[in-house]
Amino acid sequence: MAIRQIRVIGDEILTKACKPVKEMNERTEELIEDMFETMYENNGCGLAAPQVGIRKRIVVIDVDDGNQYVMINPEILETSGSQTGAEGCLSVPGKNGQVTRAEHVKAKALNENMEEYTIEADGLLARCILHECDHLDGILYVERVEGELHDNDEEGEE
Repeated sequence: MAIRQIRVIGDEILTKACKPVKEMNERTEELIEDMFETMYENNGCGLAAPQVGIRKRIVVIDVDDGNQYVMINPEILETSGSQTGAEGCLSVPGKNGQVTRAEHVKAKALNENMEEYTIEADGLLARCILHECDHLDGILYVERVEGELHDNDEEGEE
């Protein structure tokens, strides 16, 4: 496993749509392991493959200490409700902003064994799924910020 360099705002790869994963292989398995290690090293709760320079539809999430989610080729099926809160991103270091997202999300994806599953989530996990899936379509959260970006030390959040 290795910690990979996180691409930051201004890097063209963060603005491009990603390609579906067709099969699991050693390189993809290694990528997923590296993404988790990179996310943890940087105190993140989610990471998408383009953030480490790979244009594949892969997301890793851990919002509650060890409950890991691998989402390959994720697809949002339903959303409902709304929540507004501070959101940050490892690709926009040192900043955060207010973003409104769905309170509840239902999505389907493939796991690391390429088995399809469905997930329903609320609150932070829902926010994280939607944020990371945006990355796969070349959308950064700064495009959804209501008002201005703030320095993390101003609001104490990331």
